[in-house]
Amino acid sequence: MISFAIALVLLVAGYFIYGRIIEKIFGIDAKRPTPAQTRPDGVDYIPMKPWRIFLIQFLNIAGVGPIFGAIMGAQFGTASFLWIVFGSIFAGAVHDYLSGMISLRNDGASLPEIHGKYLGNGVKQFMRGFMVLLMILVGAVFVSAPADLLDKLTNFNELFQKSESPFWQQFAVKLSQLTEHWALYFWITLIFIYYAIATMLPIDKIIGRIYPIFGICILFMVLGIMVMLFWHHPQLPEVWEGMPNMHPQAATTPIFPMMFISIACGAISGFHATQSPLMARCMTNERQGRPIFYGAMITEGIVALVWAAAATYFFQANPGTTDGASVIVDKISRDWLGTAGAILALLGVVAAPITSGDTAFRSARLIVADFMHVDQKPVKNRLLVAIPLFVAGIGVLVFSIVSKDGFGIIWRYFAWANQILAAVTLWAVTVYLLQERKCFYVTLIPALFMTMVTSTFIFIAPNGGFGLAPAVSYSIGGVVTVALLVGFIVYAAKERKKVKLQ
Repeated sequence: MISFAIALVLLVAGYFIYGRIIEKIFGIDAKRPTPAQTRPDGVDYIPMKPWRIFLIQFLNIAGVGPIFGAIMGAQFGTASFLWIVFGSIFAGAVHDYLSGMISLRNDGASLPEIHGKYLGNGVKQFMRGFMVLLMILVGAVFVSAPADLLDKLTNFNELFQKSESPFWQQFAVKLSQLTEHWALYFWITLIFIYYAIATMLPIDKIIGRIYPIFGICILFMVLGIMVMLFWHHPQLPEVWEGMPNMHPQAATTPIFPMMFISIACGAISGFHATQSPLMARCMTNERQGRPIFYGAMITEGIVALVWAAAATYFFQANPGTTDGASVIVDKISRDWLGTAGAILALLGVVAAPITSGDTAFRSARLIVADFMHVDQKPVKNRLLVAIPLFVAGIGVLVFSIVSKDGFGIIWRYFAWANQILAAVTLWAVTVYLLQERKCFYVTLIPALFMTMVTSTFIFIAPNGGFGLAPAVSYSIGGVVTVALLVGFIVYAAKERKKVKLQ
C-alpha cells in the first residue's frame, strides 16, 4: 500500500509541477482569441464553461481502457504502477496537452491535419483513413463492453433463480430460454441509437448536459474504491520488493512491450489526441488548456491506478482466477460498496465507454468533414457524413458478434493501432516544438519509447502479431526506433541551417 500511496501523490504532484513546465514550454497567450470566439457555428464551435469542458474531455478519453486495461495490466505485477504514474505524467498528459493546444492554435484542426502540417502531406492522407478506421473500431469496441455490463445489471433471471419458490425457479428457466442474448442485443441497439443522436446534435445539447452526471458517477466510483483500499489496507506487493512478471502466460507475454499496450488509456493513448480538437473548439482561453488536457489525463491516471491496485488485491485473494475484467469490476464493486454503491459505480463504468464511443463517431464525422470540406452546420450535411460511418460501425460490431473471438481480434488491433497513433502524434508534436524553437526533448523521448513499444509488439505478439522470438523482435524494434531517431536528427540539422540562413 505504500507504493500505491506514493504513486497517488506523484500523479497529483506531476500535474502541478511538470504540467506547469510543459505549459511554460508551449507558451500560452491568454489574450489570443480562440476558435470558439472567432468562428462559432452553433454545432461544434461553441463556447462552454471550463468545468464542463474538463468533464467532457475526461469522459471522452476515459473509456474502458483505464479500468479494464488497468485490470489486465495488473496481471503483470507492480510494474503496472510505475507505467501508470510515469506514463501519465511524462507521456500521456504531455501528448494530450500539446496536441490539444496545437489544435487550438490552428482553428480547432482535426488530428490528421496537424499530422500533415508537421509530418507531410503523405502522412496526412494516410492518417485520415487510419484515424477514421480507428474511430469506427473505438465505437464498436465501446458498445460491446457497456452492453455486456448492462445485460448483467438487468439480469432478472438470476434473481428468480435464487428464490426458494419452485414456481419462480421454473419461471426463470423459461425466461432464460426465451430471452437468451436478446437483452444484450437490446442494449447494443439502444447504445447505437444514442451514438447517432449524440453525434448529430450540437455538442452542448446532449454531451454538454449529461456528461457532468456521468462524471459524478465515475468520480464516485473511483473515490469509493480508493477509500475502501485504504480502509481494508490490503498487503499489496511493494515496488522495491521486486517486479516479477506475474502474468499467467508470462513465458509468452513479457512485460515489455505487452504491458505498455494493455495499459493504454491509463498512461498514454493516441485516441485522446483525436478528442482534444473537440474541446479546443469550445475553449475561450488558452489558460484552460492545462486543467482540461493535462488535468484530464492525470485524473484518468488516478482511475487506472486505483483499479490496478484493486485488481492486484483481487488476484491475490483469488489465485488462478479466470474471471474477465467486467466480472472483476462487478465483484469488487459489490463487495466493497454494497448494492446501491455498486450500482452507481457500475453505471460509471458503463458511462465511461459510452461517452468515449459517441465522441469517437463525432470525431470521425469531423475528420471526414474537414478533409472533404463539408460544412457541418446544415443537418443534411452531418447526415451525409455520419450515416456511412455508422453503417461501417455496425458492420464491425456484427463481425465481433458472429466471428469466433471477433471481439478479441478487434480489441488487439485497436490497442496496437491506438498506441501507433500516440507515437505518430508525439513525432508531430516534436517537429512542432523544433520548428517553434522550443524544448522538443519533452516529446522526443516519449516518441522514441512508444516507437520501440509499438514496433516490438507487432513482431513479438503471438496473437495478432508475427509471434517472433523476443530477441528478434527487440532487435527489429530497436532498428526501427534508431532509424527514426537518425531521420529526426538529419531533419533537425536542416531546420537549424534554415534558421541560420534567415
